Amino acid sequence: MGLTSVGLGSGLDINGIVSALVTSEQAPKVAQFNTKEGAINAEISALGSLKSSLSEFKSSLSFLSKTDSFDSQSVSLSKSTYLSATVSNNAVSGSYNVAVEQLAVSQKVGSAAVSDVTAALDEGSLNFAVDGNSFDVAVTAEDTLQTLVAKINADENNVGITATIVNSDDGAKLVLTSNKTGTANNVIVSATDTGSGTVLADTFAMTELQPAKDSIIYIDGLKLTSSSNTVEGAIDGVILNLKDADIDKPTTLTVAQNTNSIKSGIKSFVEAFNAVSKTITGLTSYNAATETAAVLQGDSLPRGIQSQLRGVISSAFSTSDGNLSLASIGITTTRSGTLEIDDDILTAALKNNVTGIKEMFTAEDTGVAAKLDGYLDSYVGTGSIIDSRDSSLDGNLERLSDQREVFARKMAAFEARLFKQYNYMDLIVGQLSTQSSDLQSRLDSLPGLVSQNN
Repeated sequence: MGLTSVGLGSGLDINGIVSALVTSEQAPKVAQFNTKEGAINAEISALGSLKSSLSEFKSSLSFLSKTDSFDSQSVSLSKSTYLSATVSNNAVSGSYNVAVEQLAVSQKVGSAAVSDVTAALDEGSLNFAVDGNSFDVAVTAEDTLQTLVAKINADENNVGITATIVNSDDGAKLVLTSNKTGTANNVIVSATDTGSGTVLADTFAMTELQPAKDSIIYIDGLKLTSSSNTVEGAIDGVILNLKDADIDKPTTLTVAQNTNSIKSGIKSFVEAFNAVSKTITGLTSYNAATETAAVLQGDSLPRGIQSQLRGVISSAFSTSDGNLSLASIGITTTRSGTLEIDDDILTAALKNNVTGIKEMFTAEDTGVAAKLDGYLDSYVGTGSIIDSRDSSLDGNLERLSDQREVFARKMAAFEARLFKQYNYMDLIVGQLSTQSSDLQSRLDSLPGLVSQNN
């Protein structure tokens, strides 16, 4: 930059002149850089939107690519008062009449009543057994009924007993409850006194307060007894959870193919495909009214993707029940290129030929999901076509940045050269002006000359 905004010798605005010259030289090239950079960034953004949409479509194929998705079973009950049920995929479709006669109950036993739960008992030991398993609790001279409750519950070898103290009109009792229901899980208590008396044996002479019971159910008239209220294996693939009992009020349990989950998966697939279709349309469109082209208008990449996807969508697929297509199960293409579902046709197809539909979607290498996934992976996978385009565009941005730096140095040199030239000119003009003034002064001092200023 110049040292002054106005030339000392010439009076010219050197800074303004140099700035105008540099700007006139610099502006067109900077505008060209900005335009090119904007176009590259717009293309990178467009490719990002395209890749994101394709990735979501690829994710939607996960459900439809698994055979388990088409083997899903559901269970329904005519009433929920007496039981609930869960079902696995290996359950067989059918209807069952289930009546609950009796719920399984845990046994409860109580000690002899004592007047003071904090009174010391006697030295010895207690043995607790449930279904063939047992553990021992040592009793010291300081132990009371209250401290034994804590010892029993906290014992790391406890085999499934919960102790508590219950107060009654007769006094306080230590009550033991089996943690498991059923007659196989009765509680047996043995007391051994090592002191002078029989305090432990007398206190732990247990009385049954609640007898253990097994659950009893009838399935289509067939009786089944279980130690638990959670009954597995009564019906293949079905777990019954018993809640209440009334033998005269049976529940109808129905196992059927869960077509709702398949429909949901197909709906997600169609929505994801339509999102891709709309994204591609938006990126490749041309607005005739504004004469504006979208970023990827005329680009072969989105057109190629669209062509491949539509090719799979419109294809026929071989199954054990003959050829099937998406259109044959109610998934058709609209005039705009999106997909739509005819629910009536799809429902009927799933009811009559779910096996064929499963094969059409899940067949390895040749099914709908496998073919689409293969095409999509080539565009969105690591090192894919879109990744390569992105890398190329990133390289273009780096080169453009280098060009900007080179041009900036060129403009700095140009500006410095102009300042040097104009400052030199200003110096010459200043010298000439000084010489002119000096000469005029000499002439004015000569005898016989009259100054024009007079």
